[in-house]
Amino acid sequence: MESYNTIQALAKAASRIQATSLLDLFESEPDRTQSLTIELPEIYADFSRQKIDTQTIDLLCDFATERDVGGFMQQMTEGKIVNPSQNRAALHMALRAQSNDGIDPAIAKNIQIERARIKNFADGLANGQITGANQRRISHIVHIGIGGSELGPRLVYHALKRSAKAHIKARFVANMDPAQINDALSGLDPAATLILIVSKSFTTAETLANAKIARQWLCQHLGETAIQRQMFAITSTNEQAVKFGISENHIFAMQDGVGGRFSLWSSVGSSLIATLGTEVWKQFLDGAKSMDHHVLQAPARQNMPLLSALISFWNINFLNLPGRAIVPYASRLSELPLWAQQLMMESNGKQTKTDGSPAQFNATPLVFGDAGTNAQHAFFQAIHQAKTPIPVDLIGVLRDRENNPDQHRYLLANLLGQASALMAGQANADPQKQFLGNRPSTCILLDDLSPFALGSLLAFYEHETVILGHLCGLNPFDQWGVELGKQLAKRIDTRLRGKTELIMDVATEALLQKIQGKN
Repeated sequence: MESYNTIQALAKAASRIQATSLLDLFESEPDRTQSLTIELPEIYADFSRQKIDTQTIDLLCDFATERDVGGFMQQMTEGKIVNPSQNRAALHMALRAQSNDGIDPAIAKNIQIERARIKNFADGLANGQITGANQRRISHIVHIGIGGSELGPRLVYHALKRSAKAHIKARFVANMDPAQINDALSGLDPAATLILIVSKSFTTAETLANAKIARQWLCQHLGETAIQRQMFAITSTNEQAVKFGISENHIFAMQDGVGGRFSLWSSVGSSLIATLGTEVWKQFLDGAKSMDHHVLQAPARQNMPLLSALISFWNINFLNLPGRAIVPYASRLSELPLWAQQLMMESNGKQTKTDGSPAQFNATPLVFGDAGTNAQHAFFQAIHQAKTPIPVDLIGVLRDRENNPDQHRYLLANLLGQASALMAGQANADPQKQFLGNRPSTCILLDDLSPFALGSLLAFYEHETVILGHLCGLNPFDQWGVELGKQLAKRIDTRLRGKTELIMDVATEALLQKIQGKN
């Protein structure tokens, strides 16, 4: 149980820090750059531009000890129940671990079995044993899912496709809007296309709607036998996938403890293994595993995800900074902000603690972002001059993989220029042109946009999110808040199809009449 005294001390520290500028902090703590930077294999994080001092970090570390963050992370690693509302473990660390990493042997065995099946799937596509109609080699995988069943794989595919070792390409479909599935199928050869349906429950409305269109497309061009040959599923409910028409030996398992937004490392990554290659996938898992070992072993002040979570907790609840921008200065990471948005806001956007009592603290910022330098021409006006500061993560890649060193150097110069401007600002007699500075940021540098570095970066954000939820007494692994709107959508759809006389609230009734008048 957290100490009331620690919370009170943090509140007092916030008053002191609010009256202190970042430049003052650098002056009073000359070793700040060294003490607030952490370097790990292929990833470097600089927290020195956050509005926090040594005394406050000590208090936050005490708070983490009171909340037993280390014990909670160890429980998660061992496969214990850490998702009490659904009575589940959280197995994303186990999915990238070695069998001797302290994982429950039964869990480790199931993971190894499924890893072997997925590798056989990828090898079968690569060597031509798995083919489409008329023995056509598969050239494209259409990956159909939504949320965690699609966002992570899409991010990784676009980030690493220059590293791809396979000839197969991927397209991704999530939205209920039929334009997306139509665009994904457009121009593809049905005989050379594999459809991969990803849904843990195999009842997700958007995924099944798109899967039905893909099934119809295959059947129209190739006949009913194409379903059994060219459709695969990733789910924990095999019977639903079989009922849909998918062959049982084309179904990959998702274990009960594999949650959607943490599922990238599981069979959900099958499309990545097939398109990027098994070696790239192994390096990606190795990067995440490296961050796992770090978060479990490093002391608090040198623990990258823990320190980031403590800073976020501090920013949101004591400095009253509700936003957070994620800005990767790498076009191939342009989907990272969307992925981080779902990870953080779906995990920790909660009003109730695990014991059922009202939440005392906010555990998620309002997350948004875009790739730099695009972001500078979109929302950086607010980042620099809005009344309420918005903490920002500035992410750079040191190695130029695009064979244009001048442009890459200037990209990094923009990252550094923004970080400096946010901290130091610039005086001007015209208040409209004045930059007050004193705005917090974190700089994260990757040696390269390699599979290892990307795995480490994504695991860093995962751990930060889980730790922040635990600090606030929340369960970061459930998401009951997404259910009500989906349930109402089903009822309203029945009304729109003329199958019920359902009466909704006054505002919804007005919109229903508007919609029905146009259809």
